[in-house]
Amino acid sequence: PSDRGVHVLQKEAAAKHGAPCTTVKMGVKAIKGGASGGTVASLMNVLKEVKKDPSLRKILSDPYMLCGPDHGFSARQRNVSFATYDKDFGRWLAPFVMAAINTRVVHQSNALSGKAYGADFKYDESVFTKGRFAATVASLGLGFFMLLASMGPTRAFLERFVVPKPGEGPSPEAQKNGFYDLRFRGETDAGEIVQVKVTGDRDPGYGSTAKMLAQAGISLAKDKTQSDNQGGFWTPATAFGDMLVERLRNN
Repeated sequence: PSDRGVHVLQKEAAAKHGAPCTTVKMGVKAIKGGASGGTVASLMNVLKEVKKDPSLRKILSDPYMLCGPDHGFSARQRNVSFATYDKDFGRWLAPFVMAAINTRVVHQSNALSGKAYGADFKYDESVFTKGRFAATVASLGLGFFMLLASMGPTRAFLERFVVPKPGEGPSPEAQKNGFYDLRFRGETDAGEIVQVKVTGDRDPGYGSTAKMLAQAGISLAKDKTQSDNQGGFWTPATAFGDMLVERLRNN
């Protein structure tokens, strides 16, 4: 959803203003879904690896870590790590747990597309809250969980008694009732604003992701040829362009 949302926003910016938005912010307005045991296990494994090899911390903190050694990007990226008021959204923000993954993919799309979003493109993600207190509580809660998960004894306790195990996740009923609503705000160098909304029904991790994977597979089979994307790891935006957007809208 992040990569697709930025792609659609930039297409609108090019069509309306003839230039890309060099700053884009994504805010999670609403989300409902259960935790995936597999996703939690992946997070725990990253923390274990960092514990064994502290040099990984520097790599993981690099917003351009997927872009290759010669990407040429140097713009300092905003990282919403605690309660923050954003005047553009007019809201208090809290950290978004998936931002460390999503932002890297979006920057990789910019790199693979020949810096179509600009050499100084900036992108960040956060969660909308109902005020400063809620943003502070959410920030402290996420920070406390990450602290516990980073220490061996407390991580083992969380894995055994608190978080879902691999193979576990939300019930079929919870999956059906899940949803998300993401808001993107972009601004060109000239100050022109473009806003995009991305929504999905069902649980974000199970229902919506399943649909996206299925439509991506169908698009690979029906819309693409083997010569379209040669080798390497592509992002949704650079592999599918508008084709996947249309499939998701229609299906």
